[in-house]
Amino acid sequence: MHQPPPLPYKREPSAPKPKNFGEWIKFIFSSFKSTIFRLVYIYKLVWEAKPGILLALSLTSIFSGVLPVVGSWITKLVIDALTEASNGALSGGFQFIIGLLIFQMAYWVIQQVTNVINDLVLRVSNELLVYSIRLKMMNKAKTLDLASFDMPEFYSKMENANQEVSSRPVQVLWSSFNIVSTLISFISYIVILGSVLPWAPIVIILMSIPSTLVHFFYRRKLFGYTRRHSKKRRQMTYYSGLLTDKDLVKEVKLFNLADTFTDRYKSVFKGYYKGIKNIILKEGIWGLLTSLAELAVHCALLVLIAWDVFIQRLTVGDFSLYSGALLSISNGVASIISTSAGIYEGTLFIDNLIVFMKEESKLVPSIEPPRPVSKGQGHEIVFENVSFAYPKTDKYVLKNLNFTIHSGETIALIGLNGAGKTTLIKLLTRLYDPSEGRILLDGHDIKEYDTKQLYGIYGIIFQDFGKFAFTVAENIGFGQVERLDDIEAIKEAAKQSDATRFISKLKNGFDTNLMRIFEEESTELSVGQWQKIAVARAFFRESDIMILDEPTAALDAIAEQEIFNQFDRLRGNKTTIFVSHRLSSATIADKIIVLNYGEIVEMGKHRELLDLNGKYAELFNAQAKHYIEK
Repeated sequence: MHQPPPLPYKREPSAPKPKNFGEWIKFIFSSFKSTIFRLVYIYKLVWEAKPGILLALSLTSIFSGVLPVVGSWITKLVIDALTEASNGALSGGFQFIIGLLIFQMAYWVIQQVTNVINDLVLRVSNELLVYSIRLKMMNKAKTLDLASFDMPEFYSKMENANQEVSSRPVQVLWSSFNIVSTLISFISYIVILGSVLPWAPIVIILMSIPSTLVHFFYRRKLFGYTRRHSKKRRQMTYYSGLLTDKDLVKEVKLFNLADTFTDRYKSVFKGYYKGIKNIILKEGIWGLLTSLAELAVHCALLVLIAWDVFIQRLTVGDFSLYSGALLSISNGVASIISTSAGIYEGTLFIDNLIVFMKEESKLVPSIEPPRPVSKGQGHEIVFENVSFAYPKTDKYVLKNLNFTIHSGETIALIGLNGAGKTTLIKLLTRLYDPSEGRILLDGHDIKEYDTKQLYGIYGIIFQDFGKFAFTVAENIGFGQVERLDDIEAIKEAAKQSDATRFISKLKNGFDTNLMRIFEEESTELSVGQWQKIAVARAFFRESDIMILDEPTAALDAIAEQEIFNQFDRLRGNKTTIFVSHRLSSATIADKIIVLNYGEIVEMGKHRELLDLNGKYAELFNAQAKHYIEK
C-alpha cells in the first residue's frame, strides 16, 4: 500500500479563546455565521441527493412542533371537563367528554404517524446523503495530485472527512429540523405561559444564556482538540489494524508482536483520552451548575402557578396546561441549547469535508488550451537540469539531472535503494513537477500537455502495484478500461506475461474473483502471481512508453529475466524504461543510467560501463560474484 514519506506532523493551530465580553459577542456572532454557512452547505448536498427530503423534513418538523401544543390544550380541556363533571357542573354531558377523548386519540394517531414518517425520511436520507457525499469525495480524489496523498496534512483531512461522513451530515440535518420543531413548540408555550405570567418567558430565556455559552465553548474546544490530535486517532486505527490485516498476521504471530501493538494502542489512547475526558468533565460540571440555577427559577414559577390555582384564579386544567408549558419551555431551552451545540459541533466536523473538497490539483497544463499528446508513435524525452525535493522539505532527492531518451530506446535505471529511481519515474510521468529545471516531451515542456492524455501514453508497473478485489480478467483489463470486455486481448496479455499457466488452474479461470474481501470463494494469489497479473496489465495497455519500476522483485532471477526478455521481444518500437536491482537485466538496455544519492554518476551501455570500472561495474561485479560463489 502506498505510504506517505516520513514528514514531521504539524498540529493545526487552535482558535484563540475569548477574553472579555466584547470578544465573547464576536465569538458568538462568528460561530453563528460559520454554522449557518456550513448548514447551507449540508442542505445543498441534501438537495443534490434528493430535493424531496428537505420538503418532507420541513412538513414533519412543523407537525412535530405544533402537535405537543395541541395535545396539551386537549389535555387541559379533558381535565376541566372531568373536574366540572365531578362537581356536577358539566353542561355538555358525557358525550362532550367522549368528543374530547376522540380528539385526544386522533392526536395520538397523528403524532404516531408523524413520528414514523419522520423516522423513515431520516433513514432514507441517511443512505442517500452518505452515498452522495462519498461519490463526491471519490470524484474529488481522482482529480488530486499524488503530492497531496504524500502529505500527512492531506491524510489528516481525508481521514477526518472519511471518519465523519457516515454520521455527521445526517446528524446535523436531523438536529437542524428537530430544532425547528422545538422552536415552534417553544414559542407556542411562551405565548401560553405569557398570558398568565408575562415576565416568566423573559426570565427563562435570560437564565439559559450561561448554559448556552458553556455548551458552545466546550464543543468548540472538543472539536479543536480532536482536530489537533488527529495524528493520534490515525495511530490508534493503524495499531488496531495491524492485528487484523491478513497480509501482516503471519509476522505478527510468528514474531509475537500482538502484545507490542496492543500496548502501543493503549499508550496512544491514554494520552488522547486524558484530554477528551477533561474537556467533557468540565463541560458537565459547568453545565450542571447552570442547569441547577435554571431549575431553581422554574420551581419558583411553578409555585406561582400553583398559588393561582389555589386562589381559584386558574382551573385544574389550567394548572396542567401552564405547568406543562413551563416544563416544555424548560425542556425546550435545554433541547435548543443541546441541539444547537450539537449542530455547531457537527458543522465543525463538516468543515473537514469542506476543506477536503476545496483541495485542488496543482498539476494543470501551463498553457490554455493544453497541447494535445500524439499517441501511437515514438517519443523523445529530455531532462534539462532537473532537481526535485518533496513538498515541504528542503532535501533534494534528485539533483541536476541531464539526459535524453530517444524514441524506441530501452533504458535501465540502476542504483541502490534511495538513489531516486522511483522519484525520477514519478517526474517523467508527471505525478510530480520538478522543483528546478524542466522535462521535455517531443520538444515541448511536459507541463504544456493535457495531463489525462499524457498519462495515456504510459504503461507502467510500480513495485507497489495495485491488487484489486475483482476478477482476474478485470485486474488485467484495468490496464485499459475502454477495452475491459475484450477478453481475447486480455488472454493474450496474460499469455505474454506467462500468467496463463496458473490462471488456467483456477476454478473459474479468468472469471475467478481475487482477494477474500467480499466473497469466501475468492482466490488469494501469491506475490509472484500478482506480479504476473500486473505485467499482463501493462502488456494489455496500448501505450507508447513502457515503464517497469521493479515490478518483478518477488520473482526469482530466471523468472525476472524471462519477463524482461519478453518485454524486449514484444515492445516493438516502443520506448521501454525499467528499474531493477538485478543488473543482469540491464544487459539488454540500449542505455544504462546509474543514480547515486539523486545524481547521475554514469551513463552508457553495459560493456562501456564495465570498461569504465566505476559504480556500475562495482554493483554488477558484486552481484556476479554472489551468483558465481553460489
